[in-house]
Amino acid sequence: MTYSVEPAQGGVTAPDGFRSASLHSGIKAKAGALDLAVLAADTVGTAAGLFTTNLAKAAPVLVSQRHLAQSGGRARAVVVNSGCANACTGDDGMANALRMATETAQSLGCAPEEVLVASTGVIGVGLKMDRVVPGIRGAAAALARDKGAEMARAIMTTDPFPKDHAVVVRTPRGDFRVGGTAKGSGMIEPNMATMLGFLTTDAAVPTALLQRALQESARRTFNAITVDGECSTNDCVFALASGANGMSVDEELYPALQAAFYEVSKALAIGIVRGGEGATKLITISVQHARTHADAMQVAKTIANSPLVKTAVHGADPNWGRIVAAAGRSGVNFDVDHATVHVGGVLLFEHGLPHDHAAPDAATHLKGTEVCIDVDLGAGEEMATVWTCDLSAEYVRINGEYRT
Repeated sequence: MTYSVEPAQGGVTAPDGFRSASLHSGIKAKAGALDLAVLAADTVGTAAGLFTTNLAKAAPVLVSQRHLAQSGGRARAVVVNSGCANACTGDDGMANALRMATETAQSLGCAPEEVLVASTGVIGVGLKMDRVVPGIRGAAAALARDKGAEMARAIMTTDPFPKDHAVVVRTPRGDFRVGGTAKGSGMIEPNMATMLGFLTTDAAVPTALLQRALQESARRTFNAITVDGECSTNDCVFALASGANGMSVDEELYPALQAAFYEVSKALAIGIVRGGEGATKLITISVQHARTHADAMQVAKTIANSPLVKTAVHGADPNWGRIVAAAGRSGVNFDVDHATVHVGGVLLFEHGLPHDHAAPDAATHLKGTEVCIDVDLGAGEEMATVWTCDLSAEYVRINGEYRT
């Protein structure tokens, strides 16, 4: 089936059947800073989720995993707070995460297991439920279609800017929309996923297809970004399908849904990297002609997480040796004499030898805000792309003062 995916306005509430509301509940110390949001469908629909692989899972992650299992992959709403991760908070943390779901459910008239919970912020700090509960009630009473942009701001922690995106999918059987919002700036190497992300669609999608679309799009987007190689305790991405526009996604329409999820997720993922803590440059690392996709991804991520590569890019130093060294220690077997390295399209390494005469042209490229590094392993036909950012003194300052 032919289809097209086109940009749309509205972010996470662009699809029909979704409303949101955000407010300052008092979790964040700064007066007026949005720190709590409720995203709700008009009726219960299907839902899917991906969660952190960190063994130290936060209470909201555990609660949301349990609720998706209990409901059979159905949900009405998501409640999310920023400023406090509610991680490593013991039994009280679990009770507070459950109460967030219960309060939201009571306000919306649904079952608690039909509410998903997410939190982000400082680890090891308890939620101030005397502020969170009134905040949930206030947000649930103020739900509106045009408040998606506010939710993008309410979920931010150290993010320098909000991130949202939406598309409309046009098919011979009709149109449907996919929207989303995400946060993330530090502790970013999803697997899956170091961030909070929320995707919505107004198509009716069976739970199995929704989970599949989320997983496949995340593999090439949210799981293909890294800021610092750190995996958080609270990472989750949810997808909700309202079915409000009457379109039903089956195997024939699935490629269109997956393409839309990919476009929205890619925009959000690149936004996370572009807004990485202390970042001044977006770096796209493409590894080509690997034996397997896994090999290509492993080499790309090793380069992307190398502090030496990231600082060289920050200083506009075309140090191809750091790139080759990172690829060589990645654990992937390839012949260095068959590999090439390009920076900004400029050939710097080939057949085991440097092309240092081209370094000034590569340095000029590195002075920009968008940097491309291409590595050809000469070993096969597979490729992968990873997005990262440079490593600056500002990253050290932010994380050195995160709790103080």
